[in-house]
Amino acid sequence: MSEAEESDQRRLARNVNELLQELRVAQAGVQILFGFLLSIAFTEKYATVGTYIRVTHLVTVLCAAIAVAFLTAPAAWHRVLFRQGRREDVVAVGNTFALIGLAFLAIAMTGTVLLLAEVILGGWPSIVVGVLAFAVFAGLWFALPFASSQRAEDRERP
Repeated sequence: MSEAEESDQRRLARNVNELLQELRVAQAGVQILFGFLLSIAFTEKYATVGTYIRVTHLVTVLCAAIAVAFLTAPAAWHRVLFRQGRREDVVAVGNTFALIGLAFLAIAMTGTVLLLAEVILGGWPSIVVGVLAFAVFAGLWFALPFASSQRAEDRERP
């Protein structure tokens, strides 16, 4: 193996390790959230809530479950493909899965905040809180990093 190929393999190995490390952080949070959301359905108060709360809760639980699926998929891909020399595929697909998983986690977090605000505030104020929560997650996790990436690309162009 040439020196260039070796450094490329090292870079891919580092990328896989970094991706899996980042996913560990997100997985822990989404799994705790998922457990919390599941427990809500078994409380006494839940039996008396209306359809709006039940549908919001179900959508939130489903988004958390989808987030778990996408955030754990790169580890499964790595396990299946790592001996086949397909690290590049693991990194590319894992990155896409991580972004999709984070998007569903942002929606699940927004739904959780909305549910809590609905119980505490009710009505329009809870929707405002939900919209603000979504704006924070979407802004910090997606809009700002993509904007920063775009600015860096613009600076690199002649």
